[in-house]
Amino acid sequence: MNPATIRIGIGHDTHRLKPGGPLRIGGIEIEHSHSLRGHSDADVLLHAITDALLGAVALGDIGELFPDNLEENRGRDSADMLKLAYQRVTDNGYRISNLDCIVFAQQPKLSPHKRTIAARIAEILEIQPDQVGVKAKTGEGVGPIGQQEAMMAECIALLYPSK
Repeated sequence: MNPATIRIGIGHDTHRLKPGGPLRIGGIEIEHSHSLRGHSDADVLLHAITDALLGAVALGDIGELFPDNLEENRGRDSADMLKLAYQRVTDNGYRISNLDCIVFAQQPKLSPHKRTIAARIAEILEIQPDQVGVKAKTGEGVGPIGQQEAMMAECIALLYPSK
């Protein structure tokens, strides 16, 4: 394979926390005292994955594809946005080799949910769960993550040509 055809994208997203759960991360709901604030359903992890996929094929970012000033995007399911973004990626001749994701959250502890999150992401993208790595890190009590004011996620996507 010509190495010039392999694509790598990085995605990042941050959302503030607000009182009242449940928390939606990676397409699943987790019981928690807080949820994420945003124009859509604010799934910080699915947003980071969406940006990584779009960026790998130079198709812009989630804000360009789903502007937060459009009413049709209010409360929108991030899984739907991810599917539509990935359709653009596949239309441009690429498929996912793997995703490597990190969620930054002081609370709740995400370790018990990582496999479920990876399975849900794989289901959304129609790939295998072992193509989705999910890690969780705390803020060690420092900054907006550590003070439980916000959650953040990052994703690196490796794509290969489908032809």
